[in-house]
Amino acid sequence: MLWVPAVVALALVVLPVLGLLTRVDPTALPGLLTSPAALDALRLSVVTGLISTGLSLLLGGPLAVVLARSRMRGLRVVRAFVLLPLVLPPVVGGLALLYLLGRTGPLGQLLDVVGLRLPYTTTAVVLAQTFVAMPFLVVGLEGALRTAGGRYEQVAATLGAGPWLTFRRVTVPLLLPALGSSLVLTFARALGEFGATITFAGSLQGTTRTLPLAVYTTAQSDVDAAVAMSLLLVVVALVVIVVARPKAVEGQL
Repeated sequence: MLWVPAVVALALVVLPVLGLLTRVDPTALPGLLTSPAALDALRLSVVTGLISTGLSLLLGGPLAVVLARSRMRGLRVVRAFVLLPLVLPPVVGGLALLYLLGRTGPLGQLLDVVGLRLPYTTTAVVLAQTFVAMPFLVVGLEGALRTAGGRYEQVAATLGAGPWLTFRRVTVPLLLPALGSSLVLTFARALGEFGATITFAGSLQGTTRTLPLAVYTTAQSDVDAAVAMSLLLVVVALVVIVVARPKAVEGQL
């Protein structure tokens, strides 16, 4: 009996994607995908996605360790704020970034004094992607830290290893599979980010117009080109997920 709702659920996900294929002319697809607008958007999406994934690792990795290992009071509240971008509409995140780092925002005014303006720049794209994607990395690493490694760390400690040596030689190797899965999911989420990016960074070809923004902008004037870009985004996302085979997606995390 479970097959019926399972098939319906799968069809609900797969059929709309397959529907894109019925809308575009296969012979026109190469020309549409190699247009300057599509290539610029793809390049910007991949570059900013990689940078935001690296930034998520640099900042979110230590945050996951603190959340998993710390016993400080109020940790539940801190975790709620960390997970907030997962449930917030992305456009709300974009507005929050804009009113913090924009010219009238408290941090934006300080940056403006030294001649640094972030909104509507490529840096703003990276910040928006990091804002919405970093929680995926934090959640994955924190879960792995809570379920694996504690006993081995205790053994290492009894053998005289200090906290830093234990972290490097015991904790980090145990976390590598979960780290890989979390990085893949973080990159995939950054690649598909739309709401926060268009609110905080705008849509300027070659500077802030990533592939999702290019799909939205192009759809208003050329539906076929927008569908072709959508298919490109689907293919890139599937390659990232299928080739990397994240264990979190397969339920092995």
